[in-house]
Amino acid sequence: MRWTTGGIRETSLSIDDTVRGRTRWREPTVMGWRGIVLMLGLVGLAAGCRDTSAVAPPPPPVVKVEAVVEKDVPITSEWVGTLVGYINAQIRARVSGHLISQDYREGSLVKSGDLLFQVDPRPFQTAMDQAEARLALAESQLSQAKAQVTASQAQVEQALAKVVQDEAQVKRAEATQRQTELDVARYTPLAQRGSVSQQELDNAVQSNLANLATVAASRAAVQNSQASVSQSRAALAEARLNLGYTRVLSPINGVAGFRGANIGDFVGPSDPTPLTTVSQSDPIYAEFPISEQRALAVLRRWDADPSAPRNIDLELILADGSTYPAKGKAAALDRQVDVQTGTVLARGVFPNPGSVLRPGQYAKVRAENIRKDALLIPQRAVNDVQGIHQVAVVRPDDTVELRPVKTDERIGSLWIVTQGLKAGERVVVEGGDRVRAGQRVKVDASTPSAPMPPK
Repeated sequence: MRWTTGGIRETSLSIDDTVRGRTRWREPTVMGWRGIVLMLGLVGLAAGCRDTSAVAPPPPPVVKVEAVVEKDVPITSEWVGTLVGYINAQIRARVSGHLISQDYREGSLVKSGDLLFQVDPRPFQTAMDQAEARLALAESQLSQAKAQVTASQAQVEQALAKVVQDEAQVKRAEATQRQTELDVARYTPLAQRGSVSQQELDNAVQSNLANLATVAASRAAVQNSQASVSQSRAALAEARLNLGYTRVLSPINGVAGFRGANIGDFVGPSDPTPLTTVSQSDPIYAEFPISEQRALAVLRRWDADPSAPRNIDLELILADGSTYPAKGKAAALDRQVDVQTGTVLARGVFPNPGSVLRPGQYAKVRAENIRKDALLIPQRAVNDVQGIHQVAVVRPDDTVELRPVKTDERIGSLWIVTQGLKAGERVVVEGGDRVRAGQRVKVDASTPSAPMPPK
């Protein structure tokens, strides 16, 4: 037997060896010893692979965490707005006529009652004079009708007296007639002395009725004259009013704009373009759109706490980047949501004593309010998983829980969390991509504290 180069033992027996009853041994070569060593190594390696219980588990991943902080934080919001006059009065002609003068300087401050334009007053002066003449005539006719009523009333009284007198004479005649009936047998040819005929009484009654009709007609004439006087007075008042309307006055204090008509133009109430516009700019409004969500939050906060302050302080950032020195106040929210933009128009009011601010000016409106007991975490702790914000929370036993959260405003590098976390809980800020739910982690003891906004 012998060892080959690969370390395989071969056995060779000769006839003599067989006869002698023994086997001849050959010493292995150098290459044979190497094969033996290699085979022993392979056997040991196979034995190690079969014994997996001897391999140590990997260490837990190291993560950095920061605690959820609860504190009051200032929140600043900005919106793009436009300045609007506190009152914008469009000045139009109240009567039709030719414009003969402009009595203000464009872009200047005017006061209530100042003359702005003059419409030709001559036609209206003539109309007023005619109305005064008609009124005088109507008043004269009224005086005549009243005199006729007085005369007719006197005639009625005279007729009534005649009726009474005639009725007395009839009564006396009737008494005499009854007395003469007793003597008729003896004095048949007796004539009735001092008696009045029935015809005369009837005539008196008819005369009285005619006088009453005259009085009624006179009174009707008086009423007609009174109506004519009233109409004449109304026409005169209207003529005077129209004459006054030829003087176009400013209804408010403010800044008067450019004129919309030239001298000599025929103007009137139905003109599409006003003569000018006067804007009261002290104070002045700033109007800006806010999101429907923010409007809902504000309205709900006011509904939940009626005592919550509603006059929020506002700042104005002008087009040149400067901050307007005077602070304003939030004034109101519009009654409806713009269906096209999904925003609600908000309005703030600012003092403007020097008229530095003008309607139509561009500005940014800034508001700052304090969020009470806000929960803050670093922004880098929040992961966006298919549109859902998620954080890795380290439990007290150092195991990980992946938890969805709802976020709100950003304060520098921090995020306000409105749902999903509690104050004091630990969230992973580094190494969150290496952990999974339920996994045990090792918290890095050198985790720095998160920078917090000033109170």
